[in-house]
Amino acid sequence: MESEKLEQVWRTVCDQVKSYNNIDPSQINAFFSRLQPQAMSEDFLMLTADNDFIKTWIERHYVDFIKQALMDLYHTAYTVVIEVDITAESSTGGQPRAETRAETPVQNPPFEGRPPFGHPSPGAPSSGDMRNSADAIGGRDERSPGEEPHRRREFAEPDSGRDDFPAPFNAYDDDDGGEGPDGPTSTLTFENFVIGDSNRMAYSMAVAVAEMPGKAHLNPLFIYGKSGLGKTHLMRAIQNYVHETMPSLSAIYVDSAELLSDYMEASAAHDKEKSSYKNFKTRYEEADVLLIDDVQYLQGKKQTLDIVFQIFNKLTGQGRQVVLSADRAPKNIDIDERYKSRFNSGGTFDIQPPEIETKLGIVKSFVEEYKDNEGKADFAIPDDIQMYIAESSSSNIRELKSAVTKVIYQMTFFNQPDLSLDDVRSLLENHFSGGPSKRLTIADIQKEVETFYKVSHADLVGKKRTRNIIYARQIAIYLSRQMLDLPFNDIGKKFNRDHSTVMYSVTNVEEKMKESRELREELEALKQLIREI
Repeated sequence: MESEKLEQVWRTVCDQVKSYNNIDPSQINAFFSRLQPQAMSEDFLMLTADNDFIKTWIERHYVDFIKQALMDLYHTAYTVVIEVDITAESSTGGQPRAETRAETPVQNPPFEGRPPFGHPSPGAPSSGDMRNSADAIGGRDERSPGEEPHRRREFAEPDSGRDDFPAPFNAYDDDDGGEGPDGPTSTLTFENFVIGDSNRMAYSMAVAVAEMPGKAHLNPLFIYGKSGLGKTHLMRAIQNYVHETMPSLSAIYVDSAELLSDYMEASAAHDKEKSSYKNFKTRYEEADVLLIDDVQYLQGKKQTLDIVFQIFNKLTGQGRQVVLSADRAPKNIDIDERYKSRFNSGGTFDIQPPEIETKLGIVKSFVEEYKDNEGKADFAIPDDIQMYIAESSSSNIRELKSAVTKVIYQMTFFNQPDLSLDDVRSLLENHFSGGPSKRLTIADIQKEVETFYKVSHADLVGKKRTRNIIYARQIAIYLSRQMLDLPFNDIGKKFNRDHSTVMYSVTNVEEKMKESRELREELEALKQLIREI
């Protein structure tokens, strides 16, 4: 079959699959964009995936749907074969090929990466397990989540003594989980990581490392971003994937605080011949994949850093994989320059605050997981309430999850299934961090900046490049980023600028603030005016 016709047939099959009940079209967009049709005959279809992870996932969860679509369209039983395109995998490091992405029927789906609803990921806890564990990821009691004070009387607070509260699926959480620092963590997988533009590159690189640990250009892999954006989820997903697909390899995850505590215990007697010290070092030196979380906490801990550096050099020198995470880039961690250089010597990728679309996707994923785990197929949170939660929450996904949990509790356990948007605003009025600033918009900030610097809105978002307009524009962009915690792309749309221009503006203001006390005071005055809106 000609290539162009084959592509058309494949698009038709994709559309047919998306039309089925219990299929989320955004999942099809996400996963099927990683497939390429290669050959088709009367009863045979061959597809290639760009890595083994995608091949396995499609075979587990979507092949039957593809066969059904072919039967419905052509009234013939088809054999569907999926192979890995080795050239694509090696050339992209596990990322989708550019040409495949270009052929995706719908670009930039709002969320990706979860298993289709009704198909739990391998090893995922049952609904009973989820109910018995107040937090499905970390095991901590979060049955009355979020900030408590000053709730309106008509909204009852969850009784922390009850043990039957549901624990909606936690797609993002930087808490660790599972069975200890080197145990399996089946709830944190690549399948249930919600992908968006803000984390797509970090996700792709984590998948590449999980599939082929020790590749020089990604060793070490360094992932950084603010707390609650999913760094630990990706690290645990790597560990989980290695445990599942390469059980002969040792994959050890450790948080820096735990690592520091272990080291202090092992070296308490300052005797490096003690068996406890040897056991401490040997455990990490024998890892095939070592994942160290929150390395910024090792600032000022010179002896621990020296040991970590020795272990780091030994493992990478032997071609074994090291993965590190922090809440900031290596260059911004206050450690010796040689550590920064080595930490930055492989692949360094950041996770930005999620876009509104991604946050909305996460909200939907929580709701769907609650429905699946509790067997409540008819349960629904109205779209306007879901959007309100996505728009009002900060970049921290724990806060978003907690808000969804509160709404679910109110609707189910306190028998208020018809909550209105106004009801939810009251319920969550003290929930979101940042208080009133979270109700601000970019338009509010633009208006105050325009008044403060005496420039028009048309000039602020237009093409004029006189010095005073550029200055006001960069200040407005900086404040939008700092006060609203929005992604660069979202800010850029409101200023008719692209992602790189917004990044430059923010960085430029930050650099000038270091040198100018006057600018710092000016910005504080502006922030105060904006907060008073």
